[in-house]
Amino acid sequence: MFYQIMDWIDQRIPLPRAKAHCDIPCGIYDPIVAQISALTVVRMIDLMKDLESRESVSKLDYHNSMSRYIAIKEEHAEKAKHEIRIIWGDYFKPHHIEKYPHLHEIVHKIMGYGSKVRQSADRQAAEQFVEAINEFAQIFWETKGIATKRAKAPYAPNLELVYAMIE
Repeated sequence: MFYQIMDWIDQRIPLPRAKAHCDIPCGIYDPIVAQISALTVVRMIDLMKDLESRESVSKLDYHNSMSRYIAIKEEHAEKAKHEIRIIWGDYFKPHHIEKYPHLHEIVHKIMGYGSKVRQSADRQAAEQFVEAINEFAQIFWETKGIATKRAKAPYAPNLELVYAMIE
């Protein structure tokens, strides 16, 4: 109800809008960090599978590379989840949830896929992680009135991401 009253007042007396994502406020929110982190998870799984198929790698090099890929996969899965939690918790307000009632479900899906890709090397789950974050990004940009486009990332694994189309 409060937001409806404020919208009514805003329509009659337009004031400059303050936008922020932190307590300072700095005004910076962007799901791209989560998207790139999720893409990194897919890439690490691809590198892990490629390493596993190589026969000419020494045992020491195999373990060294595999442990590094796993560590990066873990780090980026958690980073993506962290970025989504910040935007979901700090940016989205009740009037957004009213307009996008499935947002909580999308965030829950992201958290679940993020946990699954940390626990496994399931590429399909990693792709679903990317896609769930894309859904979130689409809604995020819609709330800001910014058009989006889907395009393949210019680097491996070349999955589609949702990008803001800023003039």
